[in-house]
Amino acid sequence: MQPFTETVVKILKEIPPGYVTTYGQIAKMAGSPRAARQVVRILHTLSEKHNLPWHRIVNSRGEIAIKSLEDATVQRRLLEKENVEFLPDGRVNLSKFQREKEENK
Repeated sequence: MQPFTETVVKILKEIPPGYVTTYGQIAKMAGSPRAARQVVRILHTLSEKHNLPWHRIVNSRGEIAIKSLEDATVQRRLLEKENVEFLPDGRVNLSKFQREKEENK
């Protein structure tokens, strides 16, 4: 596993229930602020293998970014089970539920 990928997997595993993080935030924490798409690829390919909390990742606007309506619904339900609240427009309330930004680990 590449160092960036390894770091991203570690960061993802540390997101506690009841919080969300953005793709860009994870990329920045992993030392590559412009690699949000790479985070998407890592989530897509390694979530099942490494039991990653994929549902705790949203875009920078707090939106569920999954294209499939079925998968987006699953993500929203998983977040709601963790008491993450959504705004009337369907976005996660980032001011309340976004995991605080941290320095590189």
